[in-house]
Amino acid sequence: MKKSALIIFATILFSNTISAQLKPVKYADGNQALNGLSIKPAKKSSQNPGILLLPAWLGIDNASKGIAEDLSKLGYHVFIADIYGEGNYPKNTSEAGKQAGFYKTNYEAYQKRINAALQELIKSGANTDNIVVIGYCFGGTGVLEAARGHLNVKGVASFHGGLGKDASRPATPITAKVLICHGADDPFVSKEEVAAFQQEMRDSKADWQMIYYADSVHSFTNPEAGSDNSKGAAYNPVAAKRAFAHLQLFLNEVLKK
Repeated sequence: MKKSALIIFATILFSNTISAQLKPVKYADGNQALNGLSIKPAKKSSQNPGILLLPAWLGIDNASKGIAEDLSKLGYHVFIADIYGEGNYPKNTSEAGKQAGFYKTNYEAYQKRINAALQELIKSGANTDNIVVIGYCFGGTGVLEAARGHLNVKGVASFHGGLGKDASRPATPITAKVLICHGADDPFVSKEEVAAFQQEMRDSKADWQMIYYADSVHSFTNPEAGSDNSKGAAYNPVAAKRAFAHLQLFLNEVLKK
């Protein structure tokens, strides 16, 4: 009898738990071949909340993979987007700057590439009406484009991302909730850019929040960014921990689980 009870318990546990690991996904945006990564939630949920992750300017890296794995353990479908595509992956920061610069200027192409990844997240099992987009550095810029482009997402969260847009672009209503996690000493985002962004949020009637982290510069969530703030980009474990906690609060508010 005891053995039978154990077997039944194990069966129930197995049926509610999925082996969560990152799996490569080939997809496309028009003729451009793309290579993303998908991971299932550790536990099933009738609400199937989803998170689209936009990586930093070097593309899919160890930091984005680690975050995706952590979020899957919390019960989310996660898809890491490939923005550049086959034949366009940067080999160094110089090439990354050019690639990222293209999409920042050609924002409609960026929005289209993000939407292609969003559709893959939905195909993986995420509820089309229960999704948040998060992004880091260049990807943090991307989440704002997802909001500005009115993609069907409940919220967007940017971590040490660029905040600006061309001043000639009008501010349009933003319905996605917005979370900005920003290094208080980030040298790559000017005070003017911050002020313009905050005014855009007011003009767009957005539900937004911006959190500053002390003694933090660019890339403060990335363990591979080093520890020298004087270089402008460095890891800050305290700020990274706080930012992830703030992300969880945001997800719990915005998404159904």
